[in-house]
Formats: sequence, structure tokens, C-alpha cells
Amino acid sequence: MSAISTIKILKENTILSFSPSNQPVCKAISGDVITFETCDCFSNQIQSEEQLFSSVGWDKINPATGPLFVEEAEPGDILKVEILKISIAKQGVMTVAPNLGVLGEAIKEEKTKIIRIENGKALFNEKIQIPVRPMIGVIGTSPETEEIPTGTPGQHGGNMDCKRIVEGAVLYLPVHVNGALLSMGDLHAVMGDGEVIICGLEISGEVTVRVSVIKDKIFPLPLLKEGDHIMTIASAETLDLAAKQATLQMHNFLIEELGVEFNEAGMLLSLVGNLRICQVVDPLMTARMELPLSILENYHYHLA
Repeated sequence: MSAISTIKILKENTILSFSPSNQPVCKAISGDVITFETCDCFSNQIQSEEQLFSSVGWDKINPATGPLFVEEAEPGDILKVEILKISIAKQGVMTVAPNLGVLGEAIKEEKTKIIRIENGKALFNEKIQIPVRPMIGVIGTSPETEEIPTGTPGQHGGNMDCKRIVEGAVLYLPVHVNGALLSMGDLHAVMGDGEVIICGLEISGEVTVRVSVIKDKIFPLPLLKEGDHIMTIASAETLDLAAKQATLQMHNFLIEELGVEFNEAGMLLSLVGNLRICQVVDPLMTARMELPLSILENYHYHLA
């Protein structure tokens, strides 16, 4: 067996769309540990409160570092991404602008807010300090044939903005092309479900992951394990459709992987499944269905 290696991909190596035509900047084998150095969602262009969102330009929004080519990954496989560590900078940025986010129609002028991080807390103002929980906003593999902007979520992953993609989580992503072509970025120091103003506390940093290739397995993807839960994540044109898809995917998982009878699986989800909003501000909306890991343990089932 090959020794586990540590590889670093610098933030200068970024993409703005997930695509099979992207050329990999680095190669790894299954089991390797890789560190992705990331820019914030504004390509690190906003460093003061005098700089506004409109000064950045959409061509610099949501860069993702990569892609990484994983040697053994072939179409039909699953890429297991264990998030070992997330390190963030000492300050992050938030912006608001007219016509952006849930409150966009009511916002009359742009504003930028720089928020410092001290002792594990975001200093929002003189009265409010928010404990940070760094998460990855954009993480995904290449689609099979199309090109998907890094700002758009989908079955490949992408801009899911799921606040449960944190240090210690395990994310399962599809492999549509040889090498998978994994990329990630758009870190948040902290973010609420919904990301309603169109941003979390956007911040640069580094993410260290272990990648492993899983063969001959079918999961509803993207699939996330974090804390005491597993989660199916789905994105669609409306939140209703995203919520329905996430539920159907978890329902199918219970039937296919645990062997739960169809109606019983639905009843179980209605008792212990929690349907959550990830974000409502991207080109597609994203929802997740959370299921306690204890249900899997009751069936003596272990994720790969």
C-alpha cells in the first residue's frame, strides 16, 4: 500500500465553473490528504468597508480551488471526502445590495461590513459576538458533460451552502468523469440556514481533506454525514422541489440500503427525519433531509 501523502493546492489555482474540460492542477491517489487554500467568495477583492459588492464583478464571484484529479476515480464511482480541518482568516466580509437575497427588494443601497474573528468568535458589533463554525459553501466534482458555474448547486455538489459541511464531516460526491475533478471554496466563518441576505461571513482559509474512492456502491448524492446525522442534499428551481427531492432520496436510501418497507420508511421519516433549508439565494434552491445515525446503527448498517 502506498504511503499517505500530503498535498497542497494554492489559491491561485481556481475555477469559476465545474466542467469536464477543466485541467487538473494536481493529482492524488485514494487515501491521500490534500489541503486546498481558498479565496473568499469575492476572490479576496473586498478588504475594507469602502469597497462594495458592485466593485467586484460577477466574473470573480465564488472561485473554487482546484480541480484535483484522483487517480482511481472512474465514472460511476463515489468520491468520499473527509473534512479533516478548516482554518480561516482573522476577518471576514458581508455585503448587501439591492435585488440580492430575500430582502433584496427592500434594500436601497449597498453596504459592506468587515467582521473580525477573535478567540473563536465573530465580533458582529459591540453587543453581539457569534461563535464561529467554519463551513464550506462550494464543494463539488465535475458534471458529466455540461459546464456548471461554481455559484450554482446541483447533483455534482457545487454551491450547496449547507452549514453542516464542517470540520469532521464526510461528504459523498458523484464521479462523472475520470479523476472526479474535485474543487472547493467559498468558506464561511459562520452562516445561518437560508443564507438569506445572499452571504454568510465570507472568509478565506484552508481546507484539509482526505479523498477516497468507493466502487460498486450506489448512494443518493450528494450525501453528508456530520455529527449524529446523515443528510441527503438536493437542489432545484424552487425550495418545494428541493425539499421533495431530498426527502425522496432519503426515503430511497432507507429502502435500498437498510431494507425498510416502503410505507414504513415514510412513517419513519415523518417521525425522526428533519427537513431543513440550506440556502434560498442561489440560482437553484437547496434543502437537506436529516436522519439520525442511530437509525443506521439499529440496522447494523455502516456507511463506506
